Amino acid sequence: MAASKMGCMAVLEAKILRFDCDEESRAKCFPSLSFVPAERREKRLESTVKPLFVPLFSLDDDSTQTVILALPSGASFYGTGEVSGPLERTGKRMYTWNTDSWGYGKNSPCLYQSHPWVFVVLPSGEVLGVLADTTRKCEVDLRKESTIRFAADCFYPVIVFGPYPAPEDLLVALANATGTMNMPPKWALGYHQCRYSYEPASRVDEISRLFREHRIPADVVWMDIDYMNGFRCFTFDKEKFPDPIGLATTLRGRGFKAVWMIDPGIKKDEDYFIYNEGCSEDAWVVDASGKHFLPSGDVWPGPCVFPDYTQKKVRAWWSNLIKDFVSNGVDGIWNDMNEPAVFKSVSKTMPEDNMHSGDPEIGGTQNHRHYHNVYGMLMARATYEGMLLANPTKRPFVLTRAGFMGSQRYAATWTGDNSSNWDHAHMSIAMALNLSLSGSPLTGPDIGGFAGDATARLFGRWMGFGALFPFARGHSEKGTVDHEPWSFGDECKNVCRLALLRRYQLLPHLYTLVYFAHTKGLPVMTPIFFADCKDPKLRKVETSFLLGSLLVSASTDPDKVVDPKTIVLPSGIWQRFDFDDYHPDLSLLHLRGGSIIPAGPRIEHLGEAHFEDPVTLIIALDKDGNAEGVLYEDDGESFGYQKGQFLLTHYEAKSRSNGSEVLIKVAAVQGALKRPKRPLRVRLLIGDRAEINADGQDGDDLLMKLPGSEEMRKLVEAAVKQVEEKNAKVKGLAEYDVTHDKLKGVGAPRVLIELSGTDFQLKVVPWIGGRIISMVHKETGIDFFPSRVEGGGYEEYSTSEHRGPGCTEEYNVLSRSLLEINGEDVLSMECDLGGGLVMSREIAIHKKSPKVVHITSQIVARSVGAGAGGYSRIVCLRVQPSFQVPHPSETLVKFTAVNGAKKELGATFGETFLRGDDRPNGEWMLVDKESGYAVVNRFNVKEVSVCLVHWGGAECSLGLWSEERSLSKETPLQISHHYQIIKV
Repeated sequence: MAASKMGCMAVLEAKILRFDCDEESRAKCFPSLSFVPAERREKRLESTVKPLFVPLFSLDDDSTQTVILALPSGASFYGTGEVSGPLERTGKRMYTWNTDSWGYGKNSPCLYQSHPWVFVVLPSGEVLGVLADTTRKCEVDLRKESTIRFAADCFYPVIVFGPYPAPEDLLVALANATGTMNMPPKWALGYHQCRYSYEPASRVDEISRLFREHRIPADVVWMDIDYMNGFRCFTFDKEKFPDPIGLATTLRGRGFKAVWMIDPGIKKDEDYFIYNEGCSEDAWVVDASGKHFLPSGDVWPGPCVFPDYTQKKVRAWWSNLIKDFVSNGVDGIWNDMNEPAVFKSVSKTMPEDNMHSGDPEIGGTQNHRHYHNVYGMLMARATYEGMLLANPTKRPFVLTRAGFMGSQRYAATWTGDNSSNWDHAHMSIAMALNLSLSGSPLTGPDIGGFAGDATARLFGRWMGFGALFPFARGHSEKGTVDHEPWSFGDECKNVCRLALLRRYQLLPHLYTLVYFAHTKGLPVMTPIFFADCKDPKLRKVETSFLLGSLLVSASTDPDKVVDPKTIVLPSGIWQRFDFDDYHPDLSLLHLRGGSIIPAGPRIEHLGEAHFEDPVTLIIALDKDGNAEGVLYEDDGESFGYQKGQFLLTHYEAKSRSNGSEVLIKVAAVQGALKRPKRPLRVRLLIGDRAEINADGQDGDDLLMKLPGSEEMRKLVEAAVKQVEEKNAKVKGLAEYDVTHDKLKGVGAPRVLIELSGTDFQLKVVPWIGGRIISMVHKETGIDFFPSRVEGGGYEEYSTSEHRGPGCTEEYNVLSRSLLEINGEDVLSMECDLGGGLVMSREIAIHKKSPKVVHITSQIVARSVGAGAGGYSRIVCLRVQPSFQVPHPSETLVKFTAVNGAKKELGATFGETFLRGDDRPNGEWMLVDKESGYAVVNRFNVKEVSVCLVHWGGAECSLGLWSEERSLSKETPLQISHHYQIIKV
């Protein structure tokens, strides 16, 4: 499919490529689809493509194949898998390269999963999908309007699906190619509570007990890596978790399941049975020389080896380890760090020239560049199969961080290490939707945010809509405040309880959607344009989403609750309703006219649910007075549904007698399960939260008499008045951002400190990492450090790792000298790094140079241990400013090196380290040719050992690193530098 000669162009007729080649040809021509098991793979897919475009293929001199597809003007792009930023992807550029992306932002170019797939809505409302079928790092460039550009350093086919008249048809076609999700256990749809880490076992016990005492629904509690013995997978810390089976028994007694983390990094330890077994099995990934790969940058346990999951025998060995592990009371398994992540490494992963001995059907022996993006998926596959070995009659539950097209067959996923701020709350909806549009139905974010401290309003509001994501889990990292629903006060606890009760009442509907995701490949959660693809005003809405015919509208604005007058609704009838649980910080619910959705009773965990429970049908009639809907039921745990042990009920409502009555009946039934005798409750929505209720017996016809138009009007007016009265009584959530009192128990004010000079206005956050989050150039209004409080902007670290002390620690303000008369502004602060070390920083705008920001940073040894010979531990001072790059293609880094060479580094994906004579000779600048301005950074080259340029989408980091060494009291590490804006 590539050009036959270097640099020439070739043309491919627009069509869907067929998947009916033999296995060997498939592995060569369709590398990503070769990872779909043969028994799950669709052998034929008929073409329905119209001649919309002619893809252009070119082969560059560096063997990069570029494919450009020009679509009709007005096309809208979505999909691209796990990506940050907005829902609509036009104007964005991404890279498919699974990356450990803690602290990612809106413009991060790649996250933990890779989906070289674009979901296209054409101006006509038809949809099509385009897949670049390569497992390699692939550039997906959507910056040019209505144009898709793929580029990867290999030959690869481009597969076009569609166009189809409905978006659901496109996702069914994708599922035919890559597989559908396996049916999860029903408890996996409950609420999950996690923290890095709940330890020891008594804390896990306490968390589960408190959920029940506070009467907050939840089904699962999670164990992060601290349950292990020294981070050795498949082991337990004998002091912290001495009796995992006993813990599991306690949790199950309260209606909780337990999910435990398993990482791929296996500690190199000859006294560790897993390491020794892997050596005997020849199970480890090898480096280019054929030796076991041992990263120079450790993972959690220290020096590690990594299983080569591309081999069938290694996956079988791993599956048996999982099988034995499950016997410890393990209900589900969490695969983390499986990009695979490697600390300290420039690329944050293993070298691309590492080798894998892959099975012939998936590509054979290849380097890591080929298998990197599927490493996590293959680990999840081996984990899933191991859980099946342990309990062949029970559905496994696996969560994976890393993934690729088709990962949904083995594991649910989440959106990685997000942050506790409003940007990430807003972005979480779009991220989950784009994963759904890329074939991953069971997904959601860490509700409340993983990194940093949530506030009551942020946590409660996020729970208000996050509780209705397909996968709902709260999770937070070490060093943050507690992130359980009751941790933010009574009002937040109440909002969270109401939000989760909504989820549990809607579980019959969610479970039905999951069944159709499993059987057909339909998404659970979709953008609201699915209701009308022809309506362009719906295509950028990212604060609302659909769960089938149920529309959920949220507010991610900290200063505003969701307003029914301003939300965007698709055309047609949309009836608003709730569960008698009105609160201004909860989402709004609307049901599409013509729809019936099933609901259940209020429960606190799925162990309280029974087949005989009353079924509630929530009904919104269409303009003709009719509606229909489906309820799927099974035992929630076994594979009996595959043999017909399920009940699929099709309900319908039809108006009769000129609209004066409605008949609700069962229209069709599938499955061998017998319907129990149970009550049927009907909520017929008639407008603005007004409804008419009726009771009957499930399976029997139910005839509802409707009131006259005047009585209908009165019912609606009464419902509106009731909401107004509730609104007057209910107080919205407070942010609790004024002081630390509600957060860390400290009385210091949470106040941004502003510094000002002739050219600059700076904002400094002392309470989280002491970072500079804003540096505004007054003349142009450009903010060179636009960042969130919890990360980004100007940061400092005391290690050369990707994170380290100094990043999130609280800084104490030592002094502030503000002399507005002569233009002097100086701020001094420091934080405690532990072990007698402190990190100090002075930010100064002097009267002699009011256009320059001076920064002097130090790591100082205030005390050292006698046994250390009068020296501290080894430290490295790392200054890491991240500048905004609004015009990446027009931005470059310029400097003269120590050796006199003139250097220019353009905006390319990845990192460049400059050492020795390649370092800038004390000055470098970030030049934006579009705006005509440059940031100049001057520093003392004698204090800087390494300079780092890191491009990350719309950000560029210019890092200054000191040498690594131990400190005495007399020898601090210091970096002095300053910033200035110049016209170029």
